Amino acid sequence: MLKILITGASGFVGNYLVKKLTDLGYEVVALSGKDGHIAAESTWSGLPSTDVVIHLAAKAFVPDSWSFPDVFLETNTIGTLRALEYCRKYKAKMIFISSYLYGNPKSLPIFETDPVYTPNPYALSKKTSEDYCRFYTEAYNVPTLILRPFNIYGYGQSTSFLIPLLIEQVLKQKEIHVKDLEPKRDYLHISDFIDAIVKSISFSGHDTINIGFGESYSVKEIIDKIQSICRTNYPVKADAIARQAEIMNTVAGISKAKRLLNWQPRLTLAEGLTQMIEQHKLAND
Repeated sequence: MLKILITGASGFVGNYLVKKLTDLGYEVVALSGKDGHIAAESTWSGLPSTDVVIHLAAKAFVPDSWSFPDVFLETNTIGTLRALEYCRKYKAKMIFISSYLYGNPKSLPIFETDPVYTPNPYALSKKTSEDYCRFYTEAYNVPTLILRPFNIYGYGQSTSFLIPLLIEQVLKQKEIHVKDLEPKRDYLHISDFIDAIVKSISFSGHDTINIGFGESYSVKEIIDKIQSICRTNYPVKADAIARQAEIMNTVAGISKAKRLLNWQPRLTLAEGLTQMIEQHKLAND
């Protein structure tokens, strides 16, 4: 069985991934913040050799990237460079978890060949990391695969993200308050995302692949689904405040993921929300 290094192992996705790969019998080396800063050479110098690196570690809260662009560049881009250097040293394969990088699309669904746009320092740090991945493949023959997830959700995610915030408001606060009801996003349950990463381990060659569900839902539609599942009818207050450089709709074109990874999502949004709400209730009983 392959030996796999996971960076960001204590994060939302990392926790799920470590458990899944361990259950499947892989030997997992889990690297998290307690082991040192991801951009420091000393963090990497004492690590054992592995066959695959799944690079999750990153600063991801977009509003903070405007205030601390240097921190995002150091953590996300230099951190990726360190991971690539490790792969070069040990002849390991790199699976880089990137991000949505398409800005406001001209048409839907969005495919990997569509133009990349970086409207904030976070997106820029991820795009630069992707460029490093391509360079290391071309210059040093480091196998790299770039995954561009759209909006991932699931139990254990921070309430700084929309879906966990809405569920907490319905279950605990008995009222719903959001900034804007209109933006639509392509939401993928964490279990389906983990499945995509697992299938990526056996993929050979460099490529960039979207990972999403292939449908989009507005904030209002998500609120309605959560209230329907919870059988509530709480009032909804919307400030009608659009975020800076707001993107109004995203739908992932996932034909490449289906073709190259033999992957497709299983859980509908309603099924994923139901599971998440049940897990939340069990944890708080």
